[in-house]
Amino acid sequence: MPAVPHEHPLLTASGIALGEWYHEHGRHELPWRGTRDRWAVLVSEVMLQQTQVARVIDCYAAFLDRFPDPTACAEAGPGAVIEQWGRLGYPRRARRLWESAVEIAGRGWPADLTTLPGIGRYTARAVSAQADDRDVPAVEVNIRRVAERFTGRRLSDQAGEGASIEIGAPLAGRERLLALMDLGALVCRSRTPHCDECPLHGGCASRGVSTTETGASRQARYEGSMRQRRGRVLAALRERADIARDEVDDEALASLVADGLAVVDDEARVRLP
Repeated sequence: MPAVPHEHPLLTASGIALGEWYHEHGRHELPWRGTRDRWAVLVSEVMLQQTQVARVIDCYAAFLDRFPDPTACAEAGPGAVIEQWGRLGYPRRARRLWESAVEIAGRGWPADLTTLPGIGRYTARAVSAQADDRDVPAVEVNIRRVAERFTGRRLSDQAGEGASIEIGAPLAGRERLLALMDLGALVCRSRTPHCDECPLHGGCASRGVSTTETGASRQARYEGSMRQRRGRVLAALRERADIARDEVDDEALASLVADGLAVVDDEARVRLP
């Protein structure tokens, strides 16, 4: 891990300003910010993948009420988890979260969280930083945007992690992660950055959208898409215990079955797994 450059006065000043901004303006009210429980933090991070914060807030508490720990989730079965996931979107996340719960309930938490189903480098590091306050950097879309604009260059994941350490010093661990994440979400926004409000403005190389910035690809149209068709089948399965196969979109059903999100029994009835 790169050393934190405390000797660099400009970067240290930026980190101090970032910390002051975070304590005053950070999203401390988010429900998952008030816990250090690994399972609760993992659930929040999986839910937040490609999903707006407001939608996660609507589902988060009810999900944890039903599945308060990995054992409860594992024992409930994948169908119950997918059902509780509701309209949060990208239901494969629910299936992978259940698979992770099975692993944790059976073997305990692994030393390397990336060995859990569907858990990548960012999520593993974000959980470690937030739940265990380990001083590990993690880069998601907001943090990457801040780091790339501040440095004025495109960054790989590892280079972005190193840059986040430098930009955030002397902040560390959980505080650095959440401060940079909130700055990207609230101030250093994708299309309308509020540079005059940014605590890093004085040392920022781009002071706005950088020409080298890694742009997120435009999401494919939802109307009429396979995502929408799959969603309709899942919505029907959440409302009814089972459905005749000939009542649902066959192509969408085949996709759901392949992902472990639906099953078809010997009588051609479709249900959640």
